[in-house]
Amino acid sequence: MILLDYPFVSDFLKETVSRNQFPVIATPEAQSIMDGYAVNWIQSEEAVKIIQENPITPVYTNSENSIAWIQKYLPDSPLMDKIRVFKNKFQFRQLVQELYPDYFFKTAQLSELENMDISQFPFPFIIKPAVGFFSIAVHKVDRAEDWPSVVKRIQEQIQKTSALYPEEVVSQTEMILEGYILGDEYAFDCYFDGKGQPVILNVLHHVFKSEIDVSDRVYSSSEEIIRRLSPAIMDFLEGIGAQIDLRNFPLHIEIRETTPGKIIPIEVNPMRFGGWCTTADLTWFAYGINSYEYFFQSKKPDWAEVFSNRKDKQYSLILLDNQSEVPMDAIAYFDFEALAQDFENPLHVRKVNMGQFGVFGFLFTETSKGNEGELIEILHSDLTKYMVLREFSD
Repeated sequence: MILLDYPFVSDFLKETVSRNQFPVIATPEAQSIMDGYAVNWIQSEEAVKIIQENPITPVYTNSENSIAWIQKYLPDSPLMDKIRVFKNKFQFRQLVQELYPDYFFKTAQLSELENMDISQFPFPFIIKPAVGFFSIAVHKVDRAEDWPSVVKRIQEQIQKTSALYPEEVVSQTEMILEGYILGDEYAFDCYFDGKGQPVILNVLHHVFKSEIDVSDRVYSSSEEIIRRLSPAIMDFLEGIGAQIDLRNFPLHIEIRETTPGKIIPIEVNPMRFGGWCTTADLTWFAYGINSYEYFFQSKKPDWAEVFSNRKDKQYSLILLDNQSEVPMDAIAYFDFEALAQDFENPLHVRKVNMGQFGVFGFLFTETSKGNEGELIEILHSDLTKYMVLREFSD
């Protein structure tokens, strides 16, 4: 069954849910989101009974907001216990501490940060909400003297975003401080099937423009990336699967490759794939793999078949966020047509309400080997060339 919630559900997910008649829990949010679609509704009380009788019932959520429903109706269930371990970054670090005994991490309340003595901490380190997503209030601290400005930015960001997401999604008080993991960052979608076997659905390279960059502008996937990292990822998944009973359980996981073939997890997001229907939808546009169907139908990608006609291709998810000094209320609209013309093969353009969400949208693209310059350019762009400003009269 599926829990649908705001802030965003893609048309692709809506169509998949409707076409397959996957049971959708009839929350007010889901009913509003699926208005106009043929839906196989299931009432909350019936859904709770099914999950209580069969704790490994497949459940997928598109949004972290849905955790509030599970916490309300199934607060003491095995499902909620698993969610808590993964959503709370401190608990997750405790879970994998034996695997990485030298890794530095600790927690602190938001109110404690201003007066915290960090002089003995290993630099650099990362600070972020113990419960959070979408790079909200995530900062890299290189030097002790940077600490006051970092704390101020964190306070401002959490205050600004607290109105958009519930406490279960972005903790407004508890922060985790943890060692900065050197190496390239990757994200992947996966699930554990009914027998507890992990299945990888995609692997994407999270590309940064600098050492201090923590934005989500570009994620890229390719045959080389998936084939090279799959063995190490499978070892990691089998390791956590041995510690927690994960069956019919979807996950979106972020890792760093510290040395060739060796990975360390950054965080594990339970019950979903990439937020805002991003990575799962890219997997469809890029590889023809419907991750939602694969999860509910316990299907595994045939990578040999997938890559047979996708040689030397790179598939990217591009977040169109405003990294300029131009305030959002000064922008009349974002020129998506001009943006698409700057790319070799745009696969899908996703527009969102920029005033409501603070981003313009997302772009899914295919790039041929040798043409990576288009990705480098958008990575470093502040996007002002695509912003059409409002005209203000005196």
